[in-house]
Amino acid sequence: MTEQSTGTTTVEVTEPELRRKPVQQRSQQRLERILNACAELLDESGAAALTTKEVAARAQVPIGTLYQFFTGKQSLLAALARRNLGRYLDRLTRRLEAESPQDIGGFVDLAVEEFVAMKRAVPGFGALDFGLTGPTPPAMGDVTHLLDLSLDNNTAVAALLLRLVSEHAVGGGRRPGPLALRVALECADAVLKLAFEQDRDGDPELIAECKVLLRRYLAG
Repeated sequence: MTEQSTGTTTVEVTEPELRRKPVQQRSQQRLERILNACAELLDESGAAALTTKEVAARAQVPIGTLYQFFTGKQSLLAALARRNLGRYLDRLTRRLEAESPQDIGGFVDLAVEEFVAMKRAVPGFGALDFGLTGPTPPAMGDVTHLLDLSLDNNTAVAALLLRLVSEHAVGGGRRPGPLALRVALECADAVLKLAFEQDRDGDPELIAECKVLLRRYLAG
């Protein structure tokens, strides 16, 4: 059990645990190198071809060091997805604090913009944002609960975004419910996936349409 920060408040989530949590700085640096290597290899060869042996070699750590932290490929992907989500929430929180949107439309714009910015710049984010973006590789097991053992990936993300909406008083007393936000995430996933299939930087017209779609749905 751990807590995921969303600005001033934390949300308790039932994360898949690392085998060993790094305490010393050197161990933390090794863990970061492993996750960075995983992200780079996802960009190069995709999730299906990813192996723990290649990740360890790219990170320049013994394979035994990788298995000190992770039980295998799935737990490695889960840790990277959680790191991606943490960074996304940090970026979005900073934008919310700086710009203070007054309605759900303003929140949607910032949420989409930060997600798109990470798609363009963050290694591995195209293949694995908060979950796998492509087909599940054979024999991978359940990858729908990478972020939370009890919730599927988009439901976990929706809960955290809903908390941000509440914390920043977006929309006053009229705010979307958990189900509406969950549906909005599914819609955004589909449209933004199409946007990045057609343009490596994201088709700007499709990104704009994604904002319009989410604004109209959530405002209603």
